[in-house]
Amino acid sequence: MRTPALFLTLILTFAACTSPSTPPQRPTPTEHQAFLDSLQERTFNFFWERTNPANGLVPDRWPTPSFSSVAAIGFALPGYAVGAERGWISRAQAAERTLTTLRFLWSAPQGPAPTGITGHQGFFYHFLDMQTGLRFQTVELSTIDTALLIAGVLFAQQYFDGAGADEADIRAVADSLYRRVEWAAMVRPSGRLGMGWHPETGYIASEWHGYDESIILHILALGSPTHPVQPSVWSIYTSTYRWGDYYGQQHVGFAPLFGHQYSHIFIDFRGIQDEYMRGRGIDYFENSRRATLAQRAYAIANPMGWTGYGADAWGLTASDGPADITRTVNGQERRFWTYSARGTSHTETRDDGTLAPTALGGSIPFAPEVTIPALHAIRERYGAGVWGEYGFWDSFNPTFTWTDVPLRHGRLVPDVGWVDGDYLGIDQGPIVLMIENYRSGLIWEELKQSPYIVEGLRRAGFTGGWLN
Repeated sequence: MRTPALFLTLILTFAACTSPSTPPQRPTPTEHQAFLDSLQERTFNFFWERTNPANGLVPDRWPTPSFSSVAAIGFALPGYAVGAERGWISRAQAAERTLTTLRFLWSAPQGPAPTGITGHQGFFYHFLDMQTGLRFQTVELSTIDTALLIAGVLFAQQYFDGAGADEADIRAVADSLYRRVEWAAMVRPSGRLGMGWHPETGYIASEWHGYDESIILHILALGSPTHPVQPSVWSIYTSTYRWGDYYGQQHVGFAPLFGHQYSHIFIDFRGIQDEYMRGRGIDYFENSRRATLAQRAYAIANPMGWTGYGADAWGLTASDGPADITRTVNGQERRFWTYSARGTSHTETRDDGTLAPTALGGSIPFAPEVTIPALHAIRERYGAGVWGEYGFWDSFNPTFTWTDVPLRHGRLVPDVGWVDGDYLGIDQGPIVLMIENYRSGLIWEELKQSPYIVEGLRRAGFTGGWLN
């Protein structure tokens, strides 16, 4: 559902007038729109230009040479449709790239061997070689990365509804990829879905519990027509939620914002509820909105005294960071990390002053009145220091200015601090896709028509809203 222009203007005008740290001459709603245009197109170009056109594999990061991220492929597939809808590429180009990707994934070798394969039992390994598509080193067969990939696959099945041979092939191969995944094989004796498997050592000890990004995994596993899990898997999962209050926002807690975003990229949770959320009187969309607003309130309070935090500079999620060291900040010993799942909630706080624009971009539909002005303010304040060919560099840290520390990623930028030197596929994806969901609802509307998504939601006990 496309957001009415007048409503958007009122939201952004309100935000411009009421932000606690409002400087003079803030950008107008029209300027916010132009900024979103630029951000979305640049971020889309990461997927279009850096994906291997021969097989559809998307790099985990760029420009640092890397393997392919299976989850990033799942974000790229709806991204191609966004590009077609926005006029950056043609529908035929989007279909061609999508079909190349799906055919490669379908024909890539599967099996229990530790080498020379891409996946097993329909699941895919977390990382794949960019050229061959084979398992990268000894990474795990990943349930969540496979789920994010398959969610993108099912989007392609719905979106490409034309009568031509290419679009018909997309629908057929997409269906085969989903039906091949043996979701039930990953249910552990506890009744929970496991996080993965290694051919060398068997199942990973970690299982999915507590609110997080695995909602989409559970819905896909429940909706499978070939290898479904039992509905009890959902009730066992939700029984481990932790409800609490954080900066005046009562919600199910999970500290990094990506856990409140990834499943919502594909499923519109507005107005639909499972048993747990019916008991709380809200839906999962509202839960994510509250988590987003709580993070903003935390940044305004800035209890750890980080440089730059405030109403227009916030956002903690999994991202790159400067170094694994301890330094004194404002008289206190503070720990810094490289890649880490940063976040803050009533469940935990993991914060080293590193901000990630994807934390804001992925939350745009939940709270546009505060996320869009904040992203724009970061762009205006730090300029080219945080902004490049494909939009925002993955992360930055205004507190981290030490010149005697060997950096794992990135560089020090004058008047900014530490800035990452890479774009990450799994962080680029939420930006381009959630901007589109905010603007047109494209990904949501297509997947509302997926019988598999609908069946998964119903088997999890969701009712109301568009499901009716």
